[in-house]
Amino acid sequence: MARPQKLLTPGPTSVPPEVLRALAEPVLHHRSPDFAEVFALAQERLREVFRTQNEVLVLTSSGTGAFESAVVNLLSPAERVLAVSQGEFGERWQALGRAFGCDVVPLTYSWGEAPAPGDLRDALAKSRATTVFLVHSETSTGVVCDLEPLLAVCRQAGALSVVDAVSSLGAVPLETDAWGADAVVTGSQKALMTPPGLAFVAVSDRAWERAESATLPRFYWDWARQRRAQAKGSTPSTPATSLVVALVEALGIVLRDGLETAFARHRALGRACRAGIKAIGLELYSPDDDSAAVLTGALTPEGIDAVALRLALRDRHGITIAGGHGDLVSRLFRIGHIGHVTIDDLAEALTAIEVELAAAGAEVEAGRAAPAAFDAFGSVAPA
Repeated sequence: MARPQKLLTPGPTSVPPEVLRALAEPVLHHRSPDFAEVFALAQERLREVFRTQNEVLVLTSSGTGAFESAVVNLLSPAERVLAVSQGEFGERWQALGRAFGCDVVPLTYSWGEAPAPGDLRDALAKSRATTVFLVHSETSTGVVCDLEPLLAVCRQAGALSVVDAVSSLGAVPLETDAWGADAVVTGSQKALMTPPGLAFVAVSDRAWERAESATLPRFYWDWARQRRAQAKGSTPSTPATSLVVALVEALGIVLRDGLETAFARHRALGRACRAGIKAIGLELYSPDDDSAAVLTGALTPEGIDAVALRLALRDRHGITIAGGHGDLVSRLFRIGHIGHVTIDDLAEALTAIEVELAAAGAEVEAGRAAPAAFDAFGSVAPA
């Protein structure tokens, strides 16, 4: 049997024991009153996490599936959409729009940059796009954009906003209603601490109005069918019932201490990870500020292969971290600190990184990373 792995990736994330126990409960029938009760509680708790009074659709799919549902429910063939990209996942949304025959106007930044409201305003004025795709947390780089002013620009221009919040919801502040987002998409496997397989879309009244006139074909992704079924405590087709049970447990954990506490914990973990990385003497790839609460990206020293480092962490320490993309695959590694992650988990990973870098020939001073991480975490961690 493979060695159990501690997940320190931006997703999937480790799952709390209470959630694992919920997964082991007997399977509920999806048309039973018992499931309808659990499903209603899941929707109620999702609205709290999304900070919305609007409908939250619960889909059995990946986050990408839910984003595809937004495309087919909000757009018509050849409709113009502005897709903002500052990394791999923004590029994916541009490709998704093109796959459905939309007229995709890219607003593309270099990886690691953050979108600016002025640029978005100019691009909307020039393109006259009806819809804007935005990535809140770009996990290829660790950049979490300042979403609120971008959404304000969309509203002022009369364009619908579709937000990829797959790795941000529950980890950093996102006020769906107060900031005026029209469709916010996320998945179960990130800060919501549930295994992969569920995705969610919070849909505004404006988005529902658009969905009535959009003409791209849909069946499984049909929001109207989903909404009618959810009103009756069910779904149009068989959902992942055990995952919904686990989700209710996970959301209860998130909400028990409050979202603000969750945000503070993620900020503290981000500070701790950055402090540990700098204590090792490595260069940060992700931002060196509190916006980087989802993950920390770092570069290995010249001549040290990041892929080999990750394999060593996996095989010798039972720790899984994420790799880099594109041209940086040989040097970039990413440590996720969202969801069910503790400061002890981070300290263990940072110590293992020191050990493996030294074994690979890097000049590192052992024993510095963990104390630096604990000091940084203790200065900002919630009581």
